[in-house]
Amino acid sequence: MSTGWKKKRRQEHLPERKNYYIFCEGEQTEPQYFSGFKRLIEENPIYKNAIQIQIEPCAAETMRVIGRAERYAEQNHLPQGQIWCVYDKDSFPASDFNGVAILASQLNQRNPNLQYHAAWSNECIEFWFILHFAYYTSNNHRKDYITFLNRKFQELGFGRYQKNMRNLFDILMDYGNPKNAIRYATRIMEDHSGQMPGDIAPGTRVYELVQELAQYLPEPQKSKFL
Repeated sequence: MSTGWKKKRRQEHLPERKNYYIFCEGEQTEPQYFSGFKRLIEENPIYKNAIQIQIEPCAAETMRVIGRAERYAEQNHLPQGQIWCVYDKDSFPASDFNGVAILASQLNQRNPNLQYHAAWSNECIEFWFILHFAYYTSNNHRKDYITFLNRKFQELGFGRYQKNMRNLFDILMDYGNPKNAIRYATRIMEDHSGQMPGDIAPGTRVYELVQELAQYLPEPQKSKFL
């Protein structure tokens, strides 16, 4: 009797198994960044085999990203999980950019256990990176974002910012301030409450995916985000 009770208690405290599927517009920057979360979470013994993260580079823009995600879910008969589409506004039409969030909402009506999320950035994900260093609200061209990051990374001794930097996640986490970045991004979204993604410039919802993943990070990394 006692042994069975202890076994039941241990089972009750096992972490809930969760699956995350991250479909990235780009083939380098976004996959490199989110791979940092995947690596640390997989190394965290608390969530070993409980949290599964799959990152899919799409080399496609806006609506094609969620289209790829939808086909993947259908072909693999995914019963549950979270599907995150990470994409940029860049110079694509606002109708396509806004359309991802609209389609995600429609897809979520089909299966409450398989939820789609739009982790967009207007103009680009580099805006999310900038927020690690400053509360930046100027609606500048994405070239200005690169200029900002070049200057900051050079100040830190890492040379110019590169989209394929393998240590991008670590630089932002250790030399930037992820907690402030989440706070800044949240404030911007609150200031633009009710507006469509294409009208929020600059803005990003990447922080929502970051918050979701950060809860599984080991300490002390977790405390840098939450």
